[in-house]
Amino acid sequence: MNPTATQSSWLRSQATALTATGTDFLVTILLKELAGIWYVASNATGALCGAVVSFLLLRHWAFQRHDQRWHGQAVRYVIASGLSLVLNTSGVWMLTETFDIQYIVSKVAMAVFMGLTVNFLMFKHFVFR
Repeated sequence: MNPTATQSSWLRSQATALTATGTDFLVTILLKELAGIWYVASNATGALCGAVVSFLLLRHWAFQRHDQRWHGQAVRYVIASGLSLVLNTSGVWMLTETFDIQYIVSKVAMAVFMGLTVNFLMFKHFVFR
């Protein structure tokens, strides 16, 4: 892949991450604040919804890997997203309970951490290789 394509892919993946994160946060907050669902369950559901948005945008737009069979990508994505979900939800719980801070602050901290460290690399090198 040439440098221009790599930069474009990186920028698109960041836009995808923002869109998926927005979806995640919106669902989490609606479930917690309007429906009164426990913040950990709300967080997990929000993350799942964000993961669906992320897969579709990464496959068709960011990495443009829609020429490959989606089944294999979907299986790898489920594995990567499952790991991300466990790390994210555990991190939100740990930060909220350990430091007695609001769940939304924990969620922001974990979203930034995961986005900058784990998710981009997993999706680029494992899922959409």
